[in-house]
Amino acid sequence: MTEWLPALNACLNLTSAVLLLKGRSRIRAGDRTGHRKFMLAAVWVSVGFLTSYLVYHYLHGSTKFPGEGIIRPLYFAMLTSHTILAAANVPLVAIALYHALGERFPTHKRIARWAYPVWVYVSVTGVLIYLLLYQVYRP
Repeated sequence: MTEWLPALNACLNLTSAVLLLKGRSRIRAGDRTGHRKFMLAAVWVSVGFLTSYLVYHYLHGSTKFPGEGIIRPLYFAMLTSHTILAAANVPLVAIALYHALGERFPTHKRIARWAYPVWVYVSVTGVLIYLLLYQVYRP
């Protein structure tokens, strides 16, 4: 019943990463409207991811990583950094979004300088974790 959710989660993470990159390119080009649209889309895609992720783990539980050798500590190092940064980034993104929507752009920019690279890292490593856990080393 839930076997398709990890693939959906990876697609949502990948979509989030692409939207983030597009959003940053728009603000660098001076296009605040385009930036806002891409970043709000990234927020909504990430909310969808978090919802799907929580549903999957509530219904399915954990999946053990079967890889052995050097890939095992590398996988767990990536998973650990991904998990810690994902948890830390939720309030960072929320605060950055709050300031952006309130048009307090200097504060938004200061927070976004931290939140943006962490968010991209979390999105990309989410896809890599999926690939390792469900494609390369199938349970």
